[in-house]
Amino acid sequence: MTDRRNVLFIMCDQLRFDYLSCAGHKSLKTPNIDRLASRGVRFTNAYVQSTVCGPSRMSAYTGRYVRSHGSTQNGVPLRVGEPTLGDHLREVGVRSALIGKTHMAADEKGMERLGIDKTSIIGVRVAECGFEPFERDDGLHPSSGYDPDPAYDTYLRQHGFDADNPWEHWANSGEGENGENFNGWLLVHSDKPARIPDEHSETPYMTRRAMRFIEEAEAKGEAWCAHLSYIKPHWPYIVPAPYHDMYGKADVQPPVRSEAERLSPNPIFEAFQQERYSRNFSRDAVRDTVIPCYMGLIKQIDDHLGTLFDFLEERGLFNSTMIVFTSDHGDYLGDHWLGEKYMFHDVAAKVPMIVYDPRPQADVTRGTTSDALVEMIDLAPTFLDFFGGKAKPHILEGRSLSPLLAGERKNWRSHAVSEYDYGGDAARLKLAMPVSDCKLYMITDGSFKLIHGEGLAPIFFDLRNDPDELCDLGTDAAATADIERLRQALFRWLAAPNNRITVPDEWLTESDDKMLHFDPLIGPGVLIGYWDEAELAEQHEARREWLSKQPGK
Repeated sequence: MTDRRNVLFIMCDQLRFDYLSCAGHKSLKTPNIDRLASRGVRFTNAYVQSTVCGPSRMSAYTGRYVRSHGSTQNGVPLRVGEPTLGDHLREVGVRSALIGKTHMAADEKGMERLGIDKTSIIGVRVAECGFEPFERDDGLHPSSGYDPDPAYDTYLRQHGFDADNPWEHWANSGEGENGENFNGWLLVHSDKPARIPDEHSETPYMTRRAMRFIEEAEAKGEAWCAHLSYIKPHWPYIVPAPYHDMYGKADVQPPVRSEAERLSPNPIFEAFQQERYSRNFSRDAVRDTVIPCYMGLIKQIDDHLGTLFDFLEERGLFNSTMIVFTSDHGDYLGDHWLGEKYMFHDVAAKVPMIVYDPRPQADVTRGTTSDALVEMIDLAPTFLDFFGGKAKPHILEGRSLSPLLAGERKNWRSHAVSEYDYGGDAARLKLAMPVSDCKLYMITDGSFKLIHGEGLAPIFFDLRNDPDELCDLGTDAAATADIERLRQALFRWLAAPNNRITVPDEWLTESDDKMLHFDPLIGPGVLIGYWDEAELAEQHEARREWLSKQPGK
């Protein structure tokens, strides 16, 4: 391993933890991701801090829980001043670049209030989670002006795919047998090939952009962190040939659900079951059409990761580069009678996480799995640790994974937590909840899982006896003790946010030994509560005696 280190941080969007061959999928083959797992550790209990893109990613990029960084829903800006991964790594001389998606909403009002020009270097960093935006593309570019004119559109035009909106017309449209143009947003067209050839579609395009960044950073001799953030297999569910028909109905695994889940469900669970996306994904015909496409999108990612890994091997970069493969959340795909990802079953809240660490101390765990409870917020402190930076536990609420990668598991966390704010969902209206009460919390100790929300009965699963989470024991008297135990653990977590981020704990403890011997405030002449000169003289004498015993005195 060389002295200069790098990080390749790969994040997919809406990829379930169980849709990889190394995770046991029966039909989907992902040999390149499996190859990475064979050289690192695959964590089987990795939880995101929110089951929606923006908040989950803000937790990844800050190393902090949603309750701490405050970006509680897609479109809620990450406030100015919130320290980010890019900020921490810049302090230790690392160039951190974004290639792909962040779902970051910039705090433009905050920047305006502080007089920060959003086009300045500082402004760009604040607006991009501290990353250098080598190429940002959040992946959704409808003709409404939602996110117009990405660099990818220019690329498409340069390669002959011209249109008013090239992304919509080519990459996000399906092609019929007679050349028809079908709307890629509609689930019924998921079985059709995208109108763009594979080599010009989004996944290989962004992979090439990542390789271009790495080439540039290597040519300059820079230590780098490349965040390759794919926009797939997130909807729109449309993929180019040959991936569109690589899988079929026979490859679709049976849904994980039971009729009992629709009989008197918890009101919040029922509200999400009633959403259009859930009603549609509860139909077998929809699953049989969409899931083969979803699998094709994953297979495409795996193929192009093979190209990227070969690129790294050819340049000897596997010897110096930590590689992480993960996702921002999962996808229900009809399990539990749900679509999308807004509740906390494992198919939504648990994600794939594979970490390859080139350091010799990680040799002992290569090719293994770990069932330790890890969280998305653990990646930021892991990267800082890998680059030799000083730990910042007063800011970073995650934990470095380095001990686990070295085979050590002492004093690891006992719970994982995730959050979701449904204040902007139709569920709030259905339940007649005030916005202030629309916060859901999930806590698990690996054996049990509790979902807590104000004004709602608890949702509770015994993961040991019901790993598929089909039986909600939230109102079962026999589960009362375990529910209360996890509820108290959740309340302890809620009571201890890391909100003092401007100074570390050492700022508070550096005078501990002085306080055991004398009043430290007499040094700067701040005299609080003294009665007379004699009392003050005692403290001055105690201070002189303490100083005389310090090293070097």
